[in-house]
Amino acid sequence: MKQFFALILFLFALQTSSAQLFKKEKVTYDANQGRGSTDNNLLRWGYYLGVSNYDFNFDYNEDLRDIYVRRNPGFNVGLIGNLRINSFLDLRLEPGLMITSRELIYSQSHFNGMTVSENDLTREVKSTYIHVPLLLKVSTKRINNFKPFIVGGFSTALNLSSNETNPEDNSSGQFRTTKNNIFYELGFGIDLYLYNFKFTPSIRGVFGINDELVRDKDPLSPWTSNVASMKTRAVFINFTFQ
Repeated sequence: MKQFFALILFLFALQTSSAQLFKKEKVTYDANQGRGSTDNNLLRWGYYLGVSNYDFNFDYNEDLRDIYVRRNPGFNVGLIGNLRINSFLDLRLEPGLMITSRELIYSQSHFNGMTVSENDLTREVKSTYIHVPLLLKVSTKRINNFKPFIVGGFSTALNLSSNETNPEDNSSGQFRTTKNNIFYELGFGIDLYLYNFKFTPSIRGVFGINDELVRDKDPLSPWTSNVASMKTRAVFINFTFQ
């Protein structure tokens, strides 16, 4: 449903702006009417909406069957603060709220012949992130009303749904993850210059740096003992308005 919403948003923006984008006339800023791009401003502001697809990347201590991650689409919303360095470089701060969930599916092999229920084989990981990336945007020269770019940087995220301090663990059905996490991010997009604003679709990969798994009290826990590290990886598709 969230992916459908994002697609409708993109198609609507594209339909209403296509006539402006493909004209030979170059959209410029009109100070009297407050219209057009403000690329030459030192500071610019905006907001974004988007969808995400979060996953986990596991490393294991022993070569057992992988933990399968069932991914669900997530939703992103946030603000943008843009500091202009020159015509090709911008420094961006993009604090936002990311809501997603993942489901971990274990196999019987993780339990060494123990008798387990269906509930023991599945753990739902709900995540609500306050996500704060600091990114460097590197743009090409503007081509009429288009300006492709690449972007990269680092981010930190506060997971409000982590359960890190919960005294109960998987033996009581509680899967725990760390509250504070660090990522690096790489992506690309294109600025589309319209008469009333600048619309930017972009896609970005997000890769966890720190291990996010909180181990169970039992050192032989079938849910956590064989996991050497568990790191988030995700794909963001964002639609930005400035």
